[in-house]
Amino acid sequence: MALIMKYIDSMHHYMDKYGDPRTKDWPLMSSPFPTLALCLGYVYLVKVLGPRLMENRKPFQLRNTLILYNFVQVVFSAWLFYECLMGGWWGTYSFRCQPVDHGTTGQAMRMVHACWWYYFSKFTEFFDTFFFVMRKKTSQVSTLHVIHHGCMPMSVWFGVKFTPGGHSTFFGLLNTFVHIVMYTYYLFTALGPQFQKYLWWKKYLTSLQMIQFVAIMVHAFQLLFIDCNYPKAFVWWIGMHAVMFFFLFNEFYQSTYKANKLRKAAAAEARRLAAEEAKLQNGSAASSNGSAITANGHHGKNGSVHHHSNGSATSNGTSLLSNGVGNGNKAADYYVRGDLPAEIEITQRQPSSRNQVQ
Repeated sequence: MALIMKYIDSMHHYMDKYGDPRTKDWPLMSSPFPTLALCLGYVYLVKVLGPRLMENRKPFQLRNTLILYNFVQVVFSAWLFYECLMGGWWGTYSFRCQPVDHGTTGQAMRMVHACWWYYFSKFTEFFDTFFFVMRKKTSQVSTLHVIHHGCMPMSVWFGVKFTPGGHSTFFGLLNTFVHIVMYTYYLFTALGPQFQKYLWWKKYLTSLQMIQFVAIMVHAFQLLFIDCNYPKAFVWWIGMHAVMFFFLFNEFYQSTYKANKLRKAAAAEARRLAAEEAKLQNGSAASSNGSAITANGHHGKNGSVHHHSNGSATSNGTSLLSNGVGNGNKAADYYVRGDLPAEIEITQRQPSSRNQVQ
């Protein structure tokens, strides 16, 4: 225990020495442990406790809550995007190399405040998952979703603590723009089915996320090859986060959209084969019916053996009288309908050797 406390004291000493003094006393900035505890609590809540509490409950609808929440997130993300632009990225910051401005007034402090509010927004995004759990949308609480939301507050905390401003804020600029688009999509889905026709761009959301991470990788890793007064440790920190999330989102994209295409193709092929099989069965049935009709017609026409009223049989088939022809036609008619009378059935299907036409 003494060793652990010594390590914690050393860490706090390092943070006090190298941390940005402008954010030292801001909420949740004095130590990483409150943020770490909130992230771990989030994971436990959405993966263990939440599903357990909802196991025997009906899912909540939350329609109005979701509409309000997503609307607020769109507005909040738009404000953060604007503050990042006005804090430096609109005409002041360099995309190639931007050191941290340690000023305590004006534009420098505007960016510092934008960084802290961006950090705070990572906690508000926890509600995305909370609502999934409350609505029992367990398929949405994927590994990608939980890792993404669970890691981001801790990741951003280091940026606000040590480098609130400068090169690393490009990440926040792009991410807030993506969130404007993403929460707009969520808002339309919450408004109801009548807005589905406006959501044709759903499949491009994940692509937009991956483009974002590629841009962040390129922007961060370029500092490994040029001289810039910006900590290389944060270049690696931001760049590797972008790499990790790119591959996670790419895996999600492949497993979701590509798999959906394969399932749709397989379903279409199954429907085609079923239609062909039904057509063949219908054709076979029609052919069988036609053969039966033809055979029955010939049977009735020949009428080779008939019983007379006295029970004696003709032996040559030439004694076919008018009432014999009538019986032959009647047999054919019944056979087509499938309800051949017993006395005709005996005559037609079980001729004795005595009654055969020679």
